[in-house]
Amino acid sequence: MKPLVGTELKRFLRDYRRQHRPDYDLVVLLQSVEYPYNVGSIFRLADGAGLTELVLTGITPTPPNPTIEKVARYKSTRVPWRYEKDAVAALVGLRAAGYHLVALELTDTAVPYHEYNYPPKTCLVAGHEDHGVTKATLAACDAAVFIPMYGKGRSLNVHTALAVVLYHVLHVAV
Repeated sequence: MKPLVGTELKRFLRDYRRQHRPDYDLVVLLQSVEYPYNVGSIFRLADGAGLTELVLTGITPTPPNPTIEKVARYKSTRVPWRYEKDAVAALVGLRAAGYHLVALELTDTAVPYHEYNYPPKTCLVAGHEDHGVTKATLAACDAAVFIPMYGKGRSLNVHTALAVVLYHVLHVAV
């Protein structure tokens, strides 16, 4: 076994994509994710997962931003993204476009992320690092999912949580 680099790596990933492309149309909406490091990580995740779109709302920083660009490795130039001030208005538009809206948040009706049946056209909603998804944004969503925590911590970093759920949707929830 040897690691793939250069042209071999590019061919391997291209061939894998052609044979295993998940049949999902996924959007992620960031509702006031405040820290540029997290936003940059999510841009990189969005590129890796082949998101349809990344929607930045509220106080979420936008490119061009040196921290976002460095962490994202300039994926903000490849990932379709847009900014809308109001998360609820953005969700109304996504619902009108046929998206099912799922918040990553602990709520009284949230289900474990791995037990939820995600429709092929889904928007995952992630909120502020400290305050989560607002009540108004939650009210605009169809459902909420959470990641079970088995240690003393109550949550994962926002980009880590999105990665867990996003790749579950792409490869397990089919």
